[in-house]
Amino acid sequence: MATTASSATPASPAAAKASRKPRKKAAPAPAPTEDDTPPADRLDLIAQGLSGKSSAKQAIFRATQAAFDVLRQASQELCLELTHKITTTLDPSVRIEYYPVNGMEFHIRFSGDLLVFVMHSNIVTFPDNFGPMTTPYVEADFRRRFFGHIMAYNFMADSIKYQRMNDPGYLVGRLLVNIDSHYFLEGVQELELPDHDMSSNPVTADAMRLFVESAMIAAVNNDLIAPPMDDIQKITVKQKLENQQVSRASKVGFSFSHEQRY
Repeated sequence: MATTASSATPASPAAAKASRKPRKKAAPAPAPTEDDTPPADRLDLIAQGLSGKSSAKQAIFRATQAAFDVLRQASQELCLELTHKITTTLDPSVRIEYYPVNGMEFHIRFSGDLLVFVMHSNIVTFPDNFGPMTTPYVEADFRRRFFGHIMAYNFMADSIKYQRMNDPGYLVGRLLVNIDSHYFLEGVQELELPDHDMSSNPVTADAMRLFVESAMIAAVNNDLIAPPMDDIQKITVKQKLENQQVSRASKVGFSFSHEQRY
């Protein structure tokens, strides 16, 4: 009986030699770069930023809001005192009125003037060469480089009453409040401007009252100036329909104190 030959083909010498070669090791993975930072690390960075700067800004906003409430209370008390003083000893026809607008704005109307106090919702910072930025007090804590701000503008009262939209208002002062509830004030020369070292300027009722009193003095002393004849020879129908007066007086503006005491 015939035998069946095996179907397996013997391996060639070259194939057997190749099978005995060691396999190459895989190349090591490149080191992670900054762009390959795991998402968890980025979340940590964001969380650190929020817990630092953002948390500080929330605290500054609350401090500014508290200062604005002190300013509002001081203004109400001042208006009552002035009304009593003027109506009993001077001229009862002169009115001094406090108008609440909302939680971030109020007005004081006296004679022909209107002071508008506005608290801004944003927290701001300034260049390194700005006033208090160079003081040791600010340099000791980066959070003191950020401020809430309250603006005081002077308008003619009739500009608001008759809605004369083109009439200008003038900035009288800007009150900056930091995280420690200390303030820095800049503005017209009539204001009682403190020095740049905010460490000695805490927000107090007396300080806020002085701010309002000085702003009122500046407004009273800044008289209206009538325009030249050449400027009022013509009036447009639009001006007439918008209730704009032909001879509309304007204030001369204010002189700002650019160099404050150190």
